[in-house]
Amino acid sequence: MSRRTDRINEQLREEISTVLARQIKDPRLNAVVSITRVESSSDLRSARVYISVLGNDKQRKEALEGLQSAASFMRREIRNRINMKHTPFMTYLLDDSLQEADQLLRLLNEVKPDDLATEDFPAPNVSSDN
Repeated sequence: MSRRTDRINEQLREEISTVLARQIKDPRLNAVVSITRVESSSDLRSARVYISVLGNDKQRKEALEGLQSAASFMRREIRNRINMKHTPFMTYLLDDSLQEADQLLRLLNEVKPDDLATEDFPAPNVSSDN
């Protein structure tokens, strides 16, 4: 991606987060919803908006439905906030990377031995003879 596209993606992420926090009053969006990243197409006519929802599967599904139903309102608001020739059509997707990272850390903690014996690892050779 070009630097311009990266800047636009970041600006879109910030503006979508602001509109989401301040202007959307959908009861389906009561859970903690955060915009993790935005990926625009090369022609900047469409963008995938990845969201992370803190909650169970039902809350995640409802939040995604709430955002999808507010998509046209969000696009209008973004059009008023960002000076672009074309405001991208935004598709909202769940970002599972946080849940996957959490599960990976849980698995690593299960594999990790509880007590590491100090004799298994030699002490570092530190001398003060400088």
